[in-house]
Parts: sequence; C-alpha cells; structure tokens
Amino acid sequence: MQNIVPMSRLFLELRHGQHLALTPALQQSIRLLQLSTLDLEAEVANALAENPLLEQEGDFMLEAGVASAPARPGEIAAPGTEPDHGPACAEDGGPGPQSDIEPATDRAAERLDFSPENRGSRDDDNDERPEAARNSSLREYLLEQLATTRVGKRDAALAEMLIDELNDDGLLASPLEEIAGWLNPDLGIEVDDFGPALKLLQSFDPPGVGARDLAECLDLQLHYADPDRFPEVREEALLRVARALCKHHLPILATGNMARLREALQCDADLLRRAHALVLRLTPRPGSAWNVPAADFAVPDVIVRKTRQGWQATLNEAVVPRLRVNTLYAAALGSPRSGAHSALHGQLQEARWMIRNVAQRFDTILRVSQAIVTHQQLFFSQGWGAIRPLTLKDIAAELGMHESTISRATTQKFLLTPFGTLELKRFFSTGLSAMGGEATSATAIQTRIEVLIAEEDRKRPLSDSQLVTRLEQDGITIARRTVAKYRELLRIPTAPLRKSQAGAG
Repeated sequence: MQNIVPMSRLFLELRHGQHLALTPALQQSIRLLQLSTLDLEAEVANALAENPLLEQEGDFMLEAGVASAPARPGEIAAPGTEPDHGPACAEDGGPGPQSDIEPATDRAAERLDFSPENRGSRDDDNDERPEAARNSSLREYLLEQLATTRVGKRDAALAEMLIDELNDDGLLASPLEEIAGWLNPDLGIEVDDFGPALKLLQSFDPPGVGARDLAECLDLQLHYADPDRFPEVREEALLRVARALCKHHLPILATGNMARLREALQCDADLLRRAHALVLRLTPRPGSAWNVPAADFAVPDVIVRKTRQGWQATLNEAVVPRLRVNTLYAAALGSPRSGAHSALHGQLQEARWMIRNVAQRFDTILRVSQAIVTHQQLFFSQGWGAIRPLTLKDIAAELGMHESTISRATTQKFLLTPFGTLELKRFFSTGLSAMGGEATSATAIQTRIEVLIAEEDRKRPLSDSQLVTRLEQDGITIARRTVAKYRELLRIPTAPLRKSQAGAG
C-alpha cells in the first residue's frame, strides 16, 4: 500500500512593521551633513560640473538677444567681449547695436594683442622675467654647502646619501649599519667608510644636523655654537658641564632631580643652573626652520553676535551655496510621463535633491548651533572658565534628533566667537559635581587649573594635592588623580619639574 504524504498548505499573512530605508536622497543628506565647509564646496562644484540641470545663482544662461552676465570683480571677461550694461534701445536715444559692438571689439583687440611687434621697444628687455623667489628645502641647502667643500667624489656621494636619509627634523633616520647594508657589496663600502661623510655633514649649518639622537644633536650645537649668539660657550667650565649634561645625563635631567645631577657632574648649583639654561636655548629639531606647514585655517559656518536678547547664532552667508534648477532646460524637458529624455529627468531629480539637502544641512547646523549658544551664554561673555556641562545627548533630546545627527552637525563645523573661530565640538564637556549640587564642566576645571598654575610662586609651585585644596575652596570637589590627568592633558609638568625649570631660568 502506497503512503500518501499530505501537502503543506500555502497561506498569506500580513504583518505591520516599520523600518528605515536609506534612499539615495537620504544617503546624500547624511553625507552632506558630515562634510566640512571646504569639502561641501568641492562637492557642490563637482555637482555643478556634472549636472546641466543644476546651476548657481548669478550665472545667467545665454539666450537669443541676451548678453552674458557681467564678470564679477576680479574676474576676466571672455576675449572679445565687454561687460554687459543692458541692451541698447533706439527709443532711449542710445546708440544702435552696431555702433556699440564695433568699439568694444576694437578695444578688446587692443587689450589682447601682446605680440612683440605691438608691445613697443620699451618691453624689449623684459622678454624673460625672473620667477618668484622660492625657499629651498633643507636637502637643497645642505647640497649647496656640500658643493662648496673640497672632498673626493666618494665621500661626496656618501654624504649626499646621508642627506637623503635625514628626517624632517634634520636627524639621521636610519643607523649607519642599515644604510651600508643597502649598497651593493661589490662597491666594497663598509660602515666605517661613512664616518668621514657623517663628520662632514654634521659640520654643516644648521648646527646639530645629521645627529643620530637627541644627545648628539644638542652636543653638536654646543660644539659648533656661535660665540656671538651663545657667549656662554666662551667659558670653558660652563661649556664642559653643558656638553657632559647633553651627552650622558639627559634622562636624569628629565626627572628634574638637580641634586643627583650635581653629584654626577661634580659641579656647584650655580654652574649647573647656568649650564641648564644654556641647554634650554638649544633646539632639538635643527631642521624645523625648513618645515613650514601649509596654512591651516577654518571657515566659520556660523557667526555669533550679541543682541538685546543675548547671544544669537546666524549662518555665515558667504559659505552657503545658492543653487537653483535651470528653468530653461527644465521647461524644455516637458513631462516625465512621456518617457523622453529619461536621463535628463533623472538629473533634474538629482538637482532638486542637492538643493533641498544643502538647505537642510545648513538649517540643521544653525539649529544645533543656536541650541549650543543658548546653553553656553556665559562663555561668550566670560570665556572658558564659564563653560557649562553639555553633551550630545542633551542637544539631541532638546531638538528631537538622534545623537549621531548632532555629532555630524558639529564635527568640522566652526563657530566665530569673541574668542576666535572654534569647532562646535569644543562646547561639549562632561560635568563634575560641585558645591551646592551644581555641576561644573571639565573644560572649566582645566581652565581653572591653568590659572592657578600661572599665578603660582615659581620657586614654590603647587603640587597636585595643593591644587585639589585650591579647587575645593572654589567649590569644586575633585580627586587628586583627576587633577593629575587634567594637568597632563594640558601638558603642564609636575611641580618638581616646574621648580627645576624656574631655577634654571
């Protein structure tokens, strides 16, 4: 008898649920919000270049009988054209079109004709103009000195090889053994062969270049010190103690134990103090003068101004892109239902997304900035000592947004304040308990620690325990280890080291 297997029943079921779909428009909105102002400018410029349906206000389209938009100040009009001052009308008594165009064309031709025949003899001697002066790099500066020395080709080649191995600080980045191992063994060059080349390099300007560590760098600067700049080197005993300090006792100096240093150097306190002061005048990075970093600047997205109602945040209109849809092209497309020009209709939709998302980005930044300004009113009048505790969660709950949105809206977004241009992130700070139940921000406590240390007696600096006592007098209850952590974040040395530095000064 054959077994009959019952078939499973098929049925439909409806379930209610919610989920967030990251549409292309939403993805673009999130991406634009997290961009900095400079990155947004590049994003908008790329969209303008790729999408003919998107344009920036002020760029007028060329139509029949309508001239191009006038050039902005500082821009150069197209060759053979003049800035448009409106169409000429015979009814207004102005000149006709022909009489207006001809002189413009002649003047343009005069401006653009820079041939040698038409420049005149007064420019004959200026055919080749010198280029702008350019600062040489450290490598070029050292190679120029190497070219003036009378050394053999072998030593010059080895010295040039060492110059190529210098880091940005002017120190030798690799050991001589490793550099020698890079060469072909058939050349027969050993580690000792680099000795004369290294001595030659270390004799170049700036003093200390080519050193293999900090101790050698400082010692070279003392060895080749200019007596006019460092008159202390004329005193033999002082120079001897300073060079011994650099060569052998930098670790002890870092601890600030001056008594142990006196014992190791076999000198009195006054001579050690003067030697320490001389060492402090040396530079641990001899090549730093040739490492000029690129200008680091921030463009403020929001400007804070004082009004009768208090401090208020307003957008910096100079950074807000003014975008619009090209109405001429949009009207020519017609309805998308026809199915024609589907690609251009897609670009039209993308242009509208871009306009809406850019506007939403700046609206979100302004709302978040105003909420921060409202919470930190005292800061704009009194400075960092009056900063209040504030977290992303506080602003998110107040504006009805997610914390990730607040984080994106405050990262690399800057606020122009009476105390400079500051990132919005800096206004967030955790709170610590204070007297009376009122919380004090960590930023305000760090500012107070800076003030206390700046006002201390340099010969009797405040210890971390004494800083705790002073803060308690201000109504701030804080542990000693927290004071030490904040002091280290502020890059302030310990009390013994500050005392030794004061004694050396």
